Amino acid sequence: MRQNRVLRLLDRLEREPRADAVIDAVRQRVKALPLGDARDFLHGRWLGHPVHPLMVQVPIGSWMSAAVLDLYPGRSREAGLLIGVGLSSAAPAALAGWVDWAELHPQQQRVGLVHALANSTAVGLYAASLTCRVRGRGAAGRAYGFLGLTAVALGGVLGGHLAYRQASGANHAEEVPHVVTRGWHRIGAVTEFPADRPVRRSVDDVPVLVVRESGGAVHALAERCSHLAGPLSEGTVSDGCVQCPWHGSVFRLSDGLNVRGPATAPQPAFESRITDGHVEIRLRRQEQDGQAPDAGETSPEGYTAPSQGQP
Repeated sequence: MRQNRVLRLLDRLEREPRADAVIDAVRQRVKALPLGDARDFLHGRWLGHPVHPLMVQVPIGSWMSAAVLDLYPGRSREAGLLIGVGLSSAAPAALAGWVDWAELHPQQQRVGLVHALANSTAVGLYAASLTCRVRGRGAAGRAYGFLGLTAVALGGVLGGHLAYRQASGANHAEEVPHVVTRGWHRIGAVTEFPADRPVRRSVDDVPVLVVRESGGAVHALAERCSHLAGPLSEGTVSDGCVQCPWHGSVFRLSDGLNVRGPATAPQPAFESRITDGHVEIRLRRQEQDGQAPDAGETSPEGYTAPSQGQP
């Protein structure tokens, strides 16, 4: 079976570099916006996942409802009201989308730029539709409205490709609890972990970031950033946190909490203990999912929390 034409076009779009200069210029402008703490709000860190897909439900739902009303005679006024609601809510949704887009990989940004152009075209068409309706040109208003809905559909296809095919906005550390086996895992001698320096280890083929504090406490997190799988072991450790070297997300070493975006999900965290001069870790899921330790494992009272760092 051959790949269908739409997928071939989308795959070609991912590899097309001709717009990269424009993308870089736009990205720098978006990142330079003086948003402050609102940037993390627009990323959706407070929600636990990107807020842009939630915000676009208002304009899309309004415009789809307007299209349904346009199929019935005498409902142009109500349809126009819905179009206005969609237009007024499009700007904040677009801002959230641009803020997310500025922190993506180049292949994702290429698709995202066309996604934004399709949605901008839809906004222009719906603005023309509303203008025509106000001026009493109902037929033209409906025509522009259906053209706008077509542009929205195209933008939706591209947005779906971004979210599901390219995994932009997905939690790239979600699989860790499903892959790491239960129990304690020995990852090396204490002397292999210099104080306050990130070290990369592996448990069940899952990369793990390990940091031993100068006071002796050992912290371990999933090493691949939940935002876009950046290598946290190459990041900067400071004030009890690690910063991703790719997009600047900051995670607390003690529990993996994402204290700054663009990451919207925390890092899976491990408990640690020191046995016979070796560091052992286990994933924290065992207390969270309510299951008892496996046979032969140390009971919760028998290990030391990462903040203590003692056997």
